[in-house]
Amino acid sequence: MRMSNQRVSARLEPRRHDLVFRSAILARRTHVTPSYVRLRLEGPELRGFDSPGADDHIRIFFPSGAADDLRSAPSREYTPVTWDAMDGWLDVDVALHGAGVGSRWAETSAIGAPVGVGGPRGSMVLVGRPDAWLLAGDETAVPAIRRFAAQMDDDAIGRIAVEVPDAAHDLPVAAPPGVEVVQLHRGRRPAGEELGDWLDSLDVEERPDGCVFGFVAAEQSVVRAGRALLRDRWAGDPAATVVKGYWKRGVTEYHVPH
Repeated sequence: MRMSNQRVSARLEPRRHDLVFRSAILARRTHVTPSYVRLRLEGPELRGFDSPGADDHIRIFFPSGAADDLRSAPSREYTPVTWDAMDGWLDVDVALHGAGVGSRWAETSAIGAPVGVGGPRGSMVLVGRPDAWLLAGDETAVPAIRRFAAQMDDDAIGRIAVEVPDAAHDLPVAAPPGVEVVQLHRGRRPAGEELGDWLDSLDVEERPDGCVFGFVAAEQSVVRAGRALLRDRWAGDPAATVVKGYWKRGVTEYHVPH
């Protein structure tokens, strides 16, 4: 076992924010892969927007028509990708799952369509420098994974795994040379199973020394494998560990745990 040198050099700290509701419009739609789109939302009310936590969640409200009340429209949670608080725009990535209200709106809404943005209500901000990183998730977790990876310094070490259907749907993550990035192709397997097997394959001897920051997020079933690795086999510090289901198979409106 390699846990004798473990020390806490990084941790997640909570920050609360005033809950703000903002109106905007759809300004641009860009297909990143056949089933993954980036939406540019714009509007003067987005000036001042901020999202200090890589795993932040905002709630986006999707009205069916211009006359609908934005606050009562159907909504879903997403992680902000990037934004400009001065010019008033915000990018979000949406995995197209077909029947979901967010997927339909992201794929079919006209440029200029109104949209509402609420939050983030709070953030968990990573402070300090982890000795190593373990980031893993499916398409829905890629925005958070990319934001965490952007915090790595040039000497960072670790692993990143992204589960997608196949090579045509790969979602690259920019990371330093010492961080291995793998794309896991699930094929016809249910979402989360390929990622769960990958997590299960990492044993105690593969644990890096020191404080490992761990983030695992995908379909709810991945929680078991993520906790078994990070909390049990690797004895990770809870203050530097995030394991959560971003969505749940068969549940249309699922609230991501915070």
